[in-house]
Amino acid sequence: MYKWGIMATGIIAETFAKAVNYAENAECYAAASRNLEKAQKFAQKLGFKKAYGSYEELAADPDVDIIYVATPMSCHYDNVKLCIDNGKNVLCEKSLTCTKEEAQKLIALAREKGVFFMEAMWMKCLPVFRKALEWFQSGKIGEIETIRADFSNFVKFDPTSRLFRKDLGGGAILDLGVYPVTLITAFLGFDYNKIVKYTNYGDIEIDRNDLIIFEYPNGVYTSSLIGFDIENENRAVIVGEKGRIAFDPWFFCTTKAKLYNKAGELLEDFDFPHLCNGYEFEIIEAQNCLDKGLKESEIIPLADSKKIMDILDYLLLN
Repeated sequence: MYKWGIMATGIIAETFAKAVNYAENAECYAAASRNLEKAQKFAQKLGFKKAYGSYEELAADPDVDIIYVATPMSCHYDNVKLCIDNGKNVLCEKSLTCTKEEAQKLIALAREKGVFFMEAMWMKCLPVFRKALEWFQSGKIGEIETIRADFSNFVKFDPTSRLFRKDLGGGAILDLGVYPVTLITAFLGFDYNKIVKYTNYGDIEIDRNDLIIFEYPNGVYTSSLIGFDIENENRAVIVGEKGRIAFDPWFFCTTKAKLYNKAGELLEDFDFPHLCNGYEFEIIEAQNCLDKGLKESEIIPLADSKKIMDILDYLLLN
């Protein structure tokens, strides 16, 4: 039985905690907040055995096997470093960090300390995503010609929200862009020619909306519209020379994908419902790695997570 610790008590932390109960050999063991009362309420609500009023106490608990870091992105570097320095295995929310340098340092530290470290990119662990990769890798759609993956989510402006605060890692690129960038590189790899970005900042410091275009060799292009100002269907489609793979709306968390031939005829229709909310599959992946004594996931390798951060960092700075 793996005893999970959760660092932070917000919405994402609660979503994750609920999923722990749907993974075999997983236990909600300890929750931590910077406020003991919050941690106690969170722990009582979700069935944790322990509650801590500091992250340091959680990281020092000898009975905790692995810690899920659900703090704001601006805190990821310090929080993950604390865990690793205490010899803890870590599953950290995406985006992994706010800069590529921070990601590189954490990956190096995890390898030095010999602990398991994984980015919580749950999309890549979902059965529907694995099936789409299988379709592509088995040649069902041939060589990819283009990919479209959008993630626009209407969020009412709130200057106190982490999404709109630069000091907390706000902005569409770090919060939303990580999903289409991860999907695109999962199918096309990282050997692109260039990336072009068009950004709307509005009257605030962070990027509110972005159009991101990848150019790959042989005339292959991808496009992604991301942002906070409109609610989109958030579909993803991978078009190949022999057909296409289409994810249902909200591609990063959907349970459904369809395979079509070039004439638009449906060849396969895949649907694998979540056991809870979808987060359980990354929990299962992390625990499978621990069972095998692995220090990183083959589905979400640290080298890929580092390259994703390189891309996000470039998009933020250009």
